[in-house]
Amino acid sequence: MDQNERLLHASSFGAAAVAYAEHRPDYAQAAVRWALDPAPGPRVLDLGAGTGKLTATLVALGAEVIAVEPDQEMLAELRRSLPAVRALSGGAEAIPLPDASVDAVLAGNAMHWFDMAVAGPEIARVLAPGGVLAGLWNLMDDEVEWVAGLARVSESAAVGPRDTPASWRVATADMHLPKTGVAARFDSPEQAEFPHGQRRTADSLVATIATRAGMLVMPEQEQEATLGRIRAFLTSRPETARGEFTLPMLTGVLRVRRL
Repeated sequence: MDQNERLLHASSFGAAAVAYAEHRPDYAQAAVRWALDPAPGPRVLDLGAGTGKLTATLVALGAEVIAVEPDQEMLAELRRSLPAVRALSGGAEAIPLPDASVDAVLAGNAMHWFDMAVAGPEIARVLAPGGVLAGLWNLMDDEVEWVAGLARVSESAAVGPRDTPASWRVATADMHLPKTGVAARFDSPEQAEFPHGQRRTADSLVATIATRAGMLVMPEQEQEATLGRIRAFLTSRPETARGEFTLPMLTGVLRVRRL
């Protein structure tokens, strides 16, 4: 994906902010605890916070959370659902916080949108010495046979290279590094996966997939055809055809510490 495509995809979520808030999953608490385990204190920045899916999990775990989000429609949803959280307009490349003001920076399904040549120094600037940077991604567990079938039917616009466990590990292994030769600001990465799941119906899973960036930028006719194909698959499978089911998932975490 080139820079123009990346910006187009990254800016696509605002128009679907309400649907994103309703349908996107939260994050496994065990994954968030592991991400935060080496942090030197409780102050956490949720960077690229979206509508607050990760923010809410951090609040539930007792962290002192500040949320930063560039999209105004997503930010409005976050403020509506979590009015007690300090939520600021900003992005990874220009973080509106003082130096050494947080102990951890977490990004839920967001780090792949960061320009780490610029964002890396910014994140390092706001982190306290020994602070942690962690990216979290929710993955479909395609070791489950029907989930693997769903991934094939959905194709790359709906299920991309960070959406299943094996491809996630490869796609995020160097996500913390700048791509332009700028010096890295973080130590060697650690990756881990944690069981997770989301209660869905066929219709609500289709609605979830419709909030993915690749779907949001797709021409309307192609989007309708893709979602129709996904719905037909789900209504044909005994695991998903009738009422609620649990979508088998994992929360994957990439964790590094500030040098």
